[in-house]
Amino acid sequence: MTTDKSGEKDLRYTQDRELSWLRFNERVLEEAKDESVPLMERLKFAAIFTSNLDEFFMVRVGSLHDMSLLKEEHIDNKTGKTPSEQLSAIFKALIPLYKKRDKVMAELESLCRACNICRFSYSDLSEKAKKQVLAWFEDEARPILSPQIVDMHNPFPHLPNKGLNIILNLRRDGQELIGILPVPAELPKFLRLEERGVHFILTEDILCELAGSIFSEYEITERAIISVTRNADISPEDEAYDVETDFRRLMQKIVKKRRRLAPVRLEIEGSLSEKLTNTLCKILSLEREQVFTMKYPIHLDYLFSLSDLLPKESVATLCDPVYKPHFTPYLNKKEKIIPQIEKQDVLMFYPYESMEPFLRMIAEASVDPSVLSIKITIYRLAAGARLVEYLCAAAENGKHVVVLMELRARFDEQNNIHWAERLEEAGCTILYGFEGIKVHSKICLITKRERTHRGGGSVRYITQIGTGNYNEKTVKQYTDLSLMTANQEIGEDAALLFQNMATANLDGKYQHLLVSPFSLKERVIELIDGEIKKKSDGYIFLKLNSLTDREIIDKLAEASQAGVEVVMNIRGICCLLPGIEGLTDNIKVFSIVGRYLEHSRIYCFGRGNDASLYIASADFMTRNTERRVEVACPVTDKETRKRLFHIIDELKLDNVKARVMAPDGTYHRIKDNSSPRSCQEVFQQEETTLAEEVRHKSGIWERVKKFVIRKS
Repeated sequence: MTTDKSGEKDLRYTQDRELSWLRFNERVLEEAKDESVPLMERLKFAAIFTSNLDEFFMVRVGSLHDMSLLKEEHIDNKTGKTPSEQLSAIFKALIPLYKKRDKVMAELESLCRACNICRFSYSDLSEKAKKQVLAWFEDEARPILSPQIVDMHNPFPHLPNKGLNIILNLRRDGQELIGILPVPAELPKFLRLEERGVHFILTEDILCELAGSIFSEYEITERAIISVTRNADISPEDEAYDVETDFRRLMQKIVKKRRRLAPVRLEIEGSLSEKLTNTLCKILSLEREQVFTMKYPIHLDYLFSLSDLLPKESVATLCDPVYKPHFTPYLNKKEKIIPQIEKQDVLMFYPYESMEPFLRMIAEASVDPSVLSIKITIYRLAAGARLVEYLCAAAENGKHVVVLMELRARFDEQNNIHWAERLEEAGCTILYGFEGIKVHSKICLITKRERTHRGGGSVRYITQIGTGNYNEKTVKQYTDLSLMTANQEIGEDAALLFQNMATANLDGKYQHLLVSPFSLKERVIELIDGEIKKKSDGYIFLKLNSLTDREIIDKLAEASQAGVEVVMNIRGICCLLPGIEGLTDNIKVFSIVGRYLEHSRIYCFGRGNDASLYIASADFMTRNTERRVEVACPVTDKETRKRLFHIIDELKLDNVKARVMAPDGTYHRIKDNSSPRSCQEVFQQEETTLAEEVRHKSGIWERVKKFVIRKS
């Protein structure tokens, strides 16, 4: 059902995208409250909540702010609201979240103090600690400080995005002035004190307290720590450039421009008078509702480094147990990877399994005489990337290496520019995608020519398709799937895809792969229609990060109304409201937030052997289905399908980290009497068990399959 009786979009089973995201981020903050989570991990969840909120303002609030300035009014198709109305709802929803953040931080700092992990204010320091702080301030901080007075001769300075600043109300000779003391990014985030335990004081707290020695000729009547968040939703399509313009240079300019864009939020740690707050709003062109005050630090990224300061005996009780991803038990570690893939498909499951087999496959291909080419799409890479070195080695060894590098991966632009230059220097062919369309697919194609004794030979393909980036750092933190296959039909589709991307032909036709921006959504809707025809026998399972595409939402609602059982594991944004009587009452939505970031995408239409089963790079967001190159790959190998079904089953059994969405969009714990079961812990234990079997027994690779079949 796409419209109501008036012909307008039916808004009864949809919700605001941004408010849905805020509820997801609140779930992250709840992990910081969870007493079953080790203390240092709880601190990290508080920091993740904060950094998530920063990006939300820079991108989503920034985008809505831009839309609110347009002459042509935009109406959201899930709420019927204008951008201005959406912004007001966001700012209102954030007030209790900031209060909850302060409450959580108060509880966490209290628990930390009990473990001798203490953040001090200057006034609470011992005399010995104050001497240490003063010495550091004079030797390290004062020489690089750049204080400024705001008066008729000196305008209010530009405050960089997310930079910390000490704001002061100064008085001298009956005149009031504003003082600004930026916190230099070059300084450490905190100073560790020379005392037992983990005792420290934040750099901004030191500068705020000792600002009087900088502005010594003034009386300080108010002081606080502030930070301005700026709109960072820049797209190259918004910039005027000629076809001849070097795309890398354009992206470098955009990254620089991001630092100076319009403010969308003012954060204040401490308290300021209404007069000074209103003055700042006027200077920054902010409304009062865009100002958020807190008792605890604005930036919480320092929390990530505290666990590194703990003594070994504390790590075991205050941190998650160390888990090292295993080499997949579905491959023999002692043999070459490519010949094994040519015999059987292998599905790797990150972070429980390591990326090592894929990297070894690329390394093997770089020196294999039968390999003609390696082609790959790259969206995000780690700062140090072995993958790049192997691709460079392949090019230097005479292989034809084609890398489609997406320079517009938000906040990773500079890193991608660096790697593009490195790859180009090594002789790789670099493609930069298309105007208006990002390439978000995760696909790699190795092309071989198998020689015969008569001198001829046939072309053979090895294809890797994944749900996550080729990032050797995040692959240890995100749950993702990576399929390596010698299925020639998949390889032929992949070869055609690379040819089409090289010629900017986005409307290619593929036999097996689902490729956006043209065929993926169309085929997904056809598959949903197929389940609708089955009525109450129909079944759909979707694992996504986000669901916002209105057309797909309406089709899922139609499936529910036909009696189809729809189960969706959606980590973040879900604009579809489940359980609305007569509309979406056959739809269940649950979210899992745990130690690892749930990132994989799985589509399943139907049950058992007849099910159409895919892994994909695409969420069901309009940007993914209509404005990006995305790839979904069918999983057809019998044993691989059984493993994927097992993963789906375990996701649905989670009653520890899973939360079910109610018809009003809120999340609630699962109420059942079964034993506690966390899917991430189950997957971790299964991989550890399999790795131990492989390590101690020979000929395990065949028995591994039986293990998965048994678990399924």
